[in-house]
Amino acid sequence: MKKQILGVSFLLALLGSAPAAAQISLVNPVPQKVEVAAGELLDAPQAWSVKTDAGRAESFAVKALLLSSVKQDAKAPFTLTLGVKGDKSVKKYAKQVPARAEGYFLQITPKGAVIAAADEQGLFYGVQTLLASVSEGKLQPCTLTDWPDVDFRGTVEGFYGTPWSHKARLSQIEFYGRNKMNVYIYGPKDDPYHRDHWREAYPDAEAKRIQELNEHAKLWGVNFYWAIHPGIDIKWTVEDRDALMAKLEKMYALGIRSFAVFFDDIWGEGTKADKQAELLNYVDDHFIATHKDVKPLIMCPTEYNRAWANDEKGYLRTLGTKMNKDIAIMWTGNTVVHCIDKESMEWINSRIDRKAYIWWNFPVSDFVRDHILLGPAYGNGLDIAGDMSGFVSNPMEHAEASKISLYGIADYCWNMKAYDADRDWEKGLQAVLPANKDALRTFALYNKDLGPNGHGFRREEGEELKPLTEKALAGDVKAVAELMQKCWELKISADVLLGDKSNPELIRELRPWLLQAKNVAEYGNAVCLMNLIHRTDYADGAITFEALYNQARSLQEQMYELENSSVRHALQPGIKVATKVLLPTANQLFTKAVDKYNAEKGTSLLNTADYNPYKLSSDVKQLALLPVTVRGNEVSVTPALEVIQWQAGGSLLIECDRDITFAGMDFNLGVNDVAKHFKLEFFQNGAWRTVSLLHYSADDPVIHTGNELGGLTASKLRLTNVSGSDRQVYFKSFKFVKQ
Repeated sequence: MKKQILGVSFLLALLGSAPAAAQISLVNPVPQKVEVAAGELLDAPQAWSVKTDAGRAESFAVKALLLSSVKQDAKAPFTLTLGVKGDKSVKKYAKQVPARAEGYFLQITPKGAVIAAADEQGLFYGVQTLLASVSEGKLQPCTLTDWPDVDFRGTVEGFYGTPWSHKARLSQIEFYGRNKMNVYIYGPKDDPYHRDHWREAYPDAEAKRIQELNEHAKLWGVNFYWAIHPGIDIKWTVEDRDALMAKLEKMYALGIRSFAVFFDDIWGEGTKADKQAELLNYVDDHFIATHKDVKPLIMCPTEYNRAWANDEKGYLRTLGTKMNKDIAIMWTGNTVVHCIDKESMEWINSRIDRKAYIWWNFPVSDFVRDHILLGPAYGNGLDIAGDMSGFVSNPMEHAEASKISLYGIADYCWNMKAYDADRDWEKGLQAVLPANKDALRTFALYNKDLGPNGHGFRREEGEELKPLTEKALAGDVKAVAELMQKCWELKISADVLLGDKSNPELIRELRPWLLQAKNVAEYGNAVCLMNLIHRTDYADGAITFEALYNQARSLQEQMYELENSSVRHALQPGIKVATKVLLPTANQLFTKAVDKYNAEKGTSLLNTADYNPYKLSSDVKQLALLPVTVRGNEVSVTPALEVIQWQAGGSLLIECDRDITFAGMDFNLGVNDVAKHFKLEFFQNGAWRTVSLLHYSADDPVIHTGNELGGLTASKLRLTNVSGSDRQVYFKSFKFVKQ
């Protein structure tokens, strides 16, 4: 007798409470419909005999069975029958197959299992569901009917900074296949043959790596989309059009069958909607349509979010009316980094006259590289599956750590109404580091939020601590002691993870933040003891307030020094941990304890908690929150990623905590001959002094300073737009060298 599971809520309750459904809970994403047979779990078979049509036996879906620990044996009593609708092997199950692309029907009994699918991709996903359900050595008799809510699901490697390694990409593709994501868009901003040198062919070694990625993707049921970014310097000439077509043909010859064209983060000639539509229609008509085995074309527009859209000029409406309807248009939401809801989908779809293809900028951290984002994926509407043509996440440059959030994103795209971000976060942690999941969870609790950033996108972090921290700040001794315990838990988790050998790539990615977590935890311990020592009888005098104060001050400086040390990854401006609740609370407790001690003892100990010798401020909104970083004697401002709208009179100010002597300086605004529009000043002896700016050559966007800078001693510097009009620039680099 079978127990019918009628609703998603009932299914989820059963998965969470009944032992009989335990194996189905191992499956990601959550299946659409499940019937669980009554009774106990069975031992998974040690071997199974595989029955399928001869023409199906060599398919990638059937070959996926080879990844299982279960052996294939023609004499095994457990029979596994596989096929696509129309195959003889599954003919009697044809009516059970969902009439949805990538859908499948799966039935598991004590004697065997049947997977009947709508297509080859669905068969592959049925196999993945079966493999996941037997992964812990048990078998759940059940019947599943399953299909995806969103047609195209996956990621876009579209971040700025260090691209993923080849090994990381191979691992990502396997992760996508296991979790039923079917798209990987290759578009790293720092691949020169994708963007800056888009007309040029890949060198042989790079071409072979891309070819290998594409072949690997086929084995895992993933569409490998190769993206090109010509907008940065395209001329809209026949020559450039033909150069684009030639590049696409070269990639097709490598085996690529899915393509995208990007026009994001540019200005000038390349931003014209009518020209973009004309070019992409030509590509669609003369390349996509003439190659019958390629997927529909994807494009990323210049106005890719609502905040940048100019309805009066009609960029989006031009794309909607003039561009072929089978070309998908990407969209990030109401801003560059934003969650997606029903209203925002209706807004964009009405302008582009098609369903938008969502590019969700999470968990990408290229604009907050001093943070690592290990939190759940939440905030998007659960009622918008029918409003989008695709949904891809832009992950971090830290590929392995990104899998924590991607695990949930896979589930969200597959079965939106059943999505539970917190449940998937727990399962994602387990999937990434099963050997030390609890330690990873504790550490991840303090690495969810992005901190203040120019996009205004924040995440929950430390909510579970707030009742405790509020009591601690109010002077509750027990709460302070409990907060100290939380600090110990963070330190222990960091130590455990630093010694983990089960996922070395994950630990390599996390290492800077793990080391900083130890500093934060020890600082929190010291500060808590500083507050407790007033209320506790330390008769033996083994610990004094002054000793704890000196330790806390030392740890403040150690946190800063670690932020600017060689343990950082390339381009990483700092190392921030627990910045939303735990560290701010510790800083407040430090100040309270010092103030009280000074009042009681008549001392004048410094009560400032946040140590940083360099402070940046700016009335140019996109620059105001950029971190300042130090490597040796070189002080830099982290680059901004998008086009900067630098208003007339707008300035960037850097203040030092003391006078420093400058040895050199240069910066790159990404525009030739722009130095004449800016004024650089240094604050010396109570007055501002101007230093000249110049380019070494007419075609070099780097701006240098005049010889008068060398040896100049000052405490502040200021860069101002003095052109009298707004300037569109990039902010690719900004650095000075001190003696």
